[in-house]
Amino acid sequence: MRFLLDTNACVDYLTGRYPKAVKRIQESSPEDLCLSSVVVAELRYGADHSARRRTNHARIDALLAEIECLDFDLRAAAAYGRVRAQLEAAGRPIGPNDMLIAAHALSRRLSVVTDNVAEFGRVRGLKVRNWRQ
Repeated sequence: MRFLLDTNACVDYLTGRYPKAVKRIQESSPEDLCLSSVVVAELRYGADHSARRRTNHARIDALLAEIECLDFDLRAAAAYGRVRAQLEAAGRPIGPNDMLIAAHALSRRLSVVTDNVAEFGRVRGLKVRNWRQ
């Protein structure tokens, strides 16, 4: 099974804040992990918004050297349309970037690794894992 790391999973790894999550990522084969370009955009925003911009951008660069980044493509865009329509019809939308990340994972049949299980769990058919636990 292949896993798409959500932004908070990447932050866990980069900061070492949650040892269980860090260990799980370190023990995974790089071929089993990937990032969405949407996640990278969120990480870059966080770095630019931080007091330690250079350090944080360097950490992101190192992460990108280890883990493949998937571009958000037309297949992901089609999945996004379905995800958003389903969530809005149910009256249970999630954050816009999380919808994009969920759609990207669905379009590639990936499980999402996140601490934000409550939001991602609303997306029908999406496999969600929390590696902090």
